Parts: sequence; C-alpha cells; structure tokens
Amino acid sequence: MNIKTFACVRRRAARAFAALLALAFATAAHAGITDAVKSETLPNGLQVLVLENHKAPVATLNVFYRVGSRNEETGKTGISHLCEHLMFRGTKKLAPEEFSNIIQENGGDDNAFTSEDYTDYFEVINRDHIDVPIDLEADRMENFEPKGFDSEKAVVMEERRLRTEDNPEDALSEMTQAAAYVEHPYHWPVIGWMHDIQGLTLEDALTYHKIHYSPQNAIVVAVGDFNADKVLAAIRQAFGSIKNGPKPAPVDEVEPPQDGQRRVVLRHAANLPAFAMAFHVPNYRSSRDAFALEVAGEILADGKSSRLYKDLVIDKRMVVDVDVEYDMTSFDPGLLWISAQMRPGVKTDDVIAEVDRQIATIRTQPVSAEELQKAKNLEEAGFVYGQDSVFREAMLLGLYQMLGSYKMVDQYLEGIDKVTAADVQHAASQFLAEPNRTLGVLVPTGVLPHEAGGGPGGAVHHAPEAGDGGITAMLGMPAAEVLR
Repeated sequence: MNIKTFACVRRRAARAFAALLALAFATAAHAGITDAVKSETLPNGLQVLVLENHKAPVATLNVFYRVGSRNEETGKTGISHLCEHLMFRGTKKLAPEEFSNIIQENGGDDNAFTSEDYTDYFEVINRDHIDVPIDLEADRMENFEPKGFDSEKAVVMEERRLRTEDNPEDALSEMTQAAAYVEHPYHWPVIGWMHDIQGLTLEDALTYHKIHYSPQNAIVVAVGDFNADKVLAAIRQAFGSIKNGPKPAPVDEVEPPQDGQRRVVLRHAANLPAFAMAFHVPNYRSSRDAFALEVAGEILADGKSSRLYKDLVIDKRMVVDVDVEYDMTSFDPGLLWISAQMRPGVKTDDVIAEVDRQIATIRTQPVSAEELQKAKNLEEAGFVYGQDSVFREAMLLGLYQMLGSYKMVDQYLEGIDKVTAADVQHAASQFLAEPNRTLGVLVPTGVLPHEAGGGPGGAVHHAPEAGDGGITAMLGMPAAEVLR
C-alpha cells in the first residue's frame, strides 16, 4: 500500500522481523489502532476522528477533502491542485501566507498535497497548541478569499514545467497514463494540462471551493498527546457552524476493459533511456486480488533480493534501478507500474523482454513458501512500524474513512497474512498480461541539461519542491500526488 514507512527495509532483515511481527500481528488481531478512536459526525456532515497517542508531546491535525483530479472536468484540469495552492493565499481574516506564519510561530509545521482522489492539509505541532490549527483550518474552509491569483497560477505553471515538461521520466509517466485511460478522469495528470491551467480564473477557483470545500465533503483527523474529549469539543466549536455549499457531483465514469497492448514513445532530452509499463488492476474493493498484488509487488521489485532487482540490477547489470508501484487504496481501479532506467549501451527492448520473462514466471509458477513469507513480513513490517508516527496514524485513519470506514485500517494485516501462493499466481495471471498493458518508452534526444529535472524516478511521481523532501518521505507519498 502507499501508506507505509519502511519500504526500503533491507531484505536481509526479513528473518529478524518475522518473530517480532508474529507478536505484533497477534496483538493487532485483538486490539487495533482504531479501538481507541473517538468518531463523530457533526450536524453539518463533517466527519471527525480523534485518537490519543501519548508516545511523544506532539499532535497532528489533518483535514481531508474528498476532491482530487478525478473530480475535474475536461478543459479545467489542474483546478484541484491550484485550489490547494490558493488555500495558503489568505482568507477574509488572514493575509497571504499568514496561516503558515502563525503555525511556525507556535512551533509547528504545515503543508498540503493533492492527489487524484483527495486533498489533504496537515499540521504537526506541539500538543499544547493543537487549538491553533483547528481554528485556522476552520477559517480557510469557511472564509476562502485568496489574493494574488495570477501570481499563484504562474507558480503552478512553472511547477508543471519543472516537474513534468523538463523531467523526462515524469513526462513519460504522464503520457503513459493518458494512453492507459481513455474514459476515466485518471486520464489527466493531477497538476493538469498546461493549456487548461492557463485558462483557469479566480471565479473558477471560488466556485470549485464552494462545491468541494464544505463540511459534508471533509474529514478532520486529530492524533496526538492530548485529551480526546477536549479536542473533539474544540473541533465542534470551530467547524460546527460552517454551512455547506452545493453537493458535489458523483464521479461515475468507468474505464472500459483494455483488450490490447498500447504503446507510446516519448522523444525527450534525457541522460538514459527508460520505460514505464502500466497494467490495469483492481483496488481495495477486490480485496483478494488487491492484497495479492501488494505481495506480488514486494516479490518483483521491492529490495535488493527481489526478482527484478536481483536479475536486472545486480546479476545482469542492465538497468540503473527498477521499481514497482501499486496503490490499492485508490478510489477507483488504478494501475500497477513497472519502470526502469537503462544503463548506457543497453537496449530498452532487451530489458523489456527480461521483465516479460520474470512476469511470465510469476504468472505460471507458484512462489515458494519462503519467498511468500518474506514478502508478507516486509509488508507487515512497514505497516506496523508506521504506527509509531502520529502523522502516519492520522493519514491511515483519514484515508480509510474516505474509502468507507476508518475501521478498515485494522483489516490490513489480516488481509496480507491470508495471501497464498495461489492468490499471487492468480492475480499475476489475471492482470499482469500484455493485452492489459500500456507501455511507454523514453528515447533520449540528447543529454539532459544540468539544471533540468530528471534522473531515476518512479513511474508517476511528481518531485517535491526544494525543502519538502522530509515531508515527502514522511508521507510515503502516493504515486501521482503533488506537494504544495
């Protein structure tokens, strides 16, 4: 899944984790993190989740809005991400950037990100000042009045140039995803198409905010070293009187089945050739296949002993790196990505053929009991240790509440533990098939300028701004998300 912290746990530690995880899983089966959550829905529809965590004298506040690029329409792509930027540009009470200045004056940190499915605003602060972000977030939900619209839109346009148009791997991912989706709004990038961004107006943003930034469309999650009842009361006081705007329209587009491989080629200045292959896969609603794909991703390319890494990076030295990405918590069925960047002199088609050989093996031959258990241990390790962070707990609770219920968090370990070798083989056979694949190939046209974007990257990542690296690592950022 995308909410995990120890994705780079070394494989040689897998055996050491096994005994610890057995104890952790046994404990979780009886008492998960959701048991202590206090939940409430206010009369205006705002959902609130509060969890006490006394491991450190800090608290985190997350405000999730069920709005992302999937809620946009043709001609106005990128407006979700632009609204995220504008939320920091002032309200009827606050000047631009005053929100962040107040948080910092109180010893906290704040940021936000936009994804295909949702937008999240968050603050991490001393436990004694949790009331500060509560009041500030309520203010910008109710009193949105951004200043400097044109300058902020110019910032977003420059962000697109730097992160996508000047970054060959991300440009390839964008092109590949657009080819993979022909009907569903996952077709367009989170940051939006440049022409659409240019045409967005302040009136567009105000209208969009009125529809999507209402209590009925939001979840407030607080986790930290505080008294839960007092925090609940503070949230009721701050948010309870906010009125709702129009109800957002449902997203009901369904992507038709893909019945043949699609191939796109991007000619772009780049240091090395690369490819990205994307397979249509189910999300959490198909739980058996979703958990099996989680484990399959670990087996294929998570860590130095994974099949693709050992084969392509260590043994044959064909690629600089290889990566598999899968997000089972996407709101609608998504993609499983396999991407790699070639070493100098290596032909892209030769690497693709080797990847196809490895995929054929996992489709036709059951994984061994040892390899299966190692992959499950690593998935479970990331999940268990992620709960040491109050921020991570808030992210988990908010994400699963948007999917249906925060209580689903406690089903994750059990879902991974139940995966069998037959499940992995079935999921690979069903979904990791060539007719279900979109293949994007990057053909370098020259050396990438030193100051431009690029370098090895994931399949659909947008790089954070300078200074946001720590936040991104803390988030375990889902694939197509864009940090402010």
